[in-house]
Amino acid sequence: MEVTDKLRILEDLNMLYIRQIALSLEDTDIQKKIEHEIRMREGACKLLAACTQREQALQATKSLHVCSSRIVAYMAELQRMKEAQVVRHAARRPSDAAPSDERLPCRGSVCVSDLRIPLMWKDTEYFRNKGELHRCAVFCLLQLGAEIHDTEMVLVDRTLTDICFDSAVLFSDAGPDFALKVELYSAALSGGGAGSAPRKLASRISSSMGRSAGRRLRDCANASADRQGALLLPTPTLPGPKYHLLAHTVLSLAEVQDGFRTHDLAIACSEESSFWLPLYGSVCCRLAAQPRCMAAQVMCGFLRVQPAPGDPQGCARLFCVLRGTNLLCYRHAQEAEGSVQPALTIAINKETRIRATEQEERGKLHSISVTNRYGAEEVTHTLLGESRADTQRWMEAFWQHFYDMSQWKQCCDELMRIEVPPPRRPPAPLPRQGSLYHDMALPGPAVPPSCEGLLLQDNAVSAEIRALLSSYYSDSY
Repeated sequence: MEVTDKLRILEDLNMLYIRQIALSLEDTDIQKKIEHEIRMREGACKLLAACTQREQALQATKSLHVCSSRIVAYMAELQRMKEAQVVRHAARRPSDAAPSDERLPCRGSVCVSDLRIPLMWKDTEYFRNKGELHRCAVFCLLQLGAEIHDTEMVLVDRTLTDICFDSAVLFSDAGPDFALKVELYSAALSGGGAGSAPRKLASRISSSMGRSAGRRLRDCANASADRQGALLLPTPTLPGPKYHLLAHTVLSLAEVQDGFRTHDLAIACSEESSFWLPLYGSVCCRLAAQPRCMAAQVMCGFLRVQPAPGDPQGCARLFCVLRGTNLLCYRHAQEAEGSVQPALTIAINKETRIRATEQEERGKLHSISVTNRYGAEEVTHTLLGESRADTQRWMEAFWQHFYDMSQWKQCCDELMRIEVPPPRRPPAPLPRQGSLYHDMALPGPAVPPSCEGLLLQDNAVSAEIRALLSSYYSDSY
């Protein structure tokens, strides 16, 4: 049995194992995700085997790499879920069962936008345009937990001073302890000579150059492709370009800021690598976070608001909504759903002091005092609950809200702007490079009858590739 056959069998066994683990946990959501990525991976493998153009092969290899990364991430999530399931079964025993008082922070959204990676070319390369033209195709892979997103692919050479990824990447279910991995991948591109052309295209062009010249051209193309085949493999079983990890970094809550900021980037390859690029060692982006306690309603209900202790004349029954850094008080519940300004706004932030009290002398009313400091003056509002249970629910909501703000830290100072990325479109073709094979066009009437089948076959392959890529990006986003 050949090595490629053994590797293919191992890959099939891995896919079977992944499916079995997902079914054993009876989690339909992650099952669907794994099945989807497995189908996309199989489609990307077929697509890559059918590619005849460099741009198509780069997009197919990128899709294959992203699918494989997602499958690995889902496998890690399955392992975590399996371990949690074992712990839950063990905790059902009376000796191990114990009440847990641990409070969990709310989840939130994390957005990366305006991603820029500066390059540091030599003066002779950038200003004088001297030396060998070093060209690479790059993209970023961003992972937070089991969620993985990829950027568009960018063609980089010495005419660029920065690698720019304009589209925003949004993670909608993150905790304050998130670790956002940013990985930059690069694939080396040939310089555009005879060896970079597809073999079929080289054969067609050589037919118009005479037998001896055409034979030398075909031999050159085949030899170059054979030499590159051992070096450019995305998987052990598929030929084509290969992406390598060029640099990486991890972003956390400490790096979140409502503005453009520079972060350190760890280089993962040496200058001798064919896919190497002269990175400056930093990545610039806008990293914003929006916890749900800041963006969504935390608690709502009717409360009697007393502006100052001992002033019963000012007590009014208002519909109160706890959201963000404010307690919004409306005269009617319907006003909270519209654009009506609240009758009273009470600040609820990290400096606010809240205390629950019982007033036995007033028919056992239960109240909550909210104190804020404005300069040297303290202002206290008293909130009267309609029952003990109602007061307890509001107090629990306040304590949870303060805990969320303490965990999300600077993200709760004010509501940060989150960019919602537009629906992902199929990747646009890369710009054509100056090459004999890219520039020459075959006119319709001059094509010999023996080549008509090849042209129809290439058109069919191109249509299939476009359809597969379009399906992948429309299903993934």
